[in-house]
Amino acid sequence: MSSEERRAFGARVAGLRKQRGMTQGELAAAIGRTASWLSQVERGIQPVNRLDVLRLLADGLGVPLQVLEPDAPPPAEAEPAPQPETNDLDQARLVLSGHPALDVLLSPREDFRADTLDDLRASVAKIWELTHGDHFAELSTAVGPLVPRLERASRTAPAKYVPELHALLARTYQALAAAFVRQNEADAAWVAADRAIREAELSGDPLGVFAGIYRLCHAFVRLKHLDQAEHAAATAVSALQHHVEVNEPTPQHLSMLGSLHLLLALVHARSGDRPSARRQIDAARAVAQQLGEDRNDFNLEFGPTNVEIQAVSTAVDLGDAGEALDIAKDLNTAGLSSERQARLLMDVGRAHAQRRQYVDALDSLLRAEELAPEMIHTHVASRSVVRDLVLVAGRSASDELRALAERTDSLG
Repeated sequence: MSSEERRAFGARVAGLRKQRGMTQGELAAAIGRTASWLSQVERGIQPVNRLDVLRLLADGLGVPLQVLEPDAPPPAEAEPAPQPETNDLDQARLVLSGHPALDVLLSPREDFRADTLDDLRASVAKIWELTHGDHFAELSTAVGPLVPRLERASRTAPAKYVPELHALLARTYQALAAAFVRQNEADAAWVAADRAIREAELSGDPLGVFAGIYRLCHAFVRLKHLDQAEHAAATAVSALQHHVEVNEPTPQHLSMLGSLHLLLALVHARSGDRPSARRQIDAARAVAQQLGEDRNDFNLEFGPTNVEIQAVSTAVDLGDAGEALDIAKDLNTAGLSSERQARLLMDVGRAHAQRRQYVDALDSLLRAEELAPEMIHTHVASRSVVRDLVLVAGRSASDELRALAERTDSLG
């Protein structure tokens, strides 16, 4: 989009907004962006190249997409109606409902058996394995009995076992928060993350508290509460940065600090603040360089490779598809989880779609599906790009694309 095209587009947005009697702040709030981002759009400074952002603006203005952007692909067939989000975490959601150990509150007792600890540790490790693999149905089944067992144990065990039981609960709730975010169940993720924060504090693990805040911020992002996400993440970065500067940092401290910088990059990218997003990516790169290796502290998979994966995602969110593809082409993700590898391929697919390289976009999504089918079938971003590919292709959509759209519930 040339500067002249940006100015014309911005004037069209401003005109439509004023026709509807909306302020910049009101329209920005309606679409989950900042007023400064919208101001830059209307002044022709900020380009809007992504089809999903164009559709978001059109919805906020209450006009068809083609009124806002005449060159947008027309709906050759009826545009797919929004589909209910697939959700395999119903049992897990029930676990968060109410209190898990009411009988123990009414009749306090000490009936914990120490010989069950190894089994509990293995069960929590399995929960994270299922989360990383996006096996949500199996995760939901496994967590149903596990959380009540841990909650009861933390209330009935001798004092020497209680800190570890709280730590195991914190890890379990962190995993649930991560899974709920990926399935677009952000309200449940908020509850799980809040419980993770409390359990980590009860366990005496300060960094576990920061890990819970990290999961909480992702719930805020999914809810489009970007101000809350920025406040919580920036507060955590400030506290952790001060600690790292006056103490000898452990790898765990660095992993957490770098991950929080990446989280702030995500928040700024979603709000359209390109300079701030880039600053946070650079800060995360500096931390990763200091760390010097890819690690998986707190199941964050932070390290030099993950920073570049997030840099790809940030560039795509900002509409900088060429930059995203340049970063991605030399990345070796073999040492990371299949979920993280698939996430990169999904973002590469989004970048190709932005550049109208539709064959390459489909190829990337199919490769991602091979690695993590449940993630591609349920993730909001993957389903959005598949819907866009179907919309652009119209009646000429290939059998492969239509089959993928069916598997992701992206057809009308």
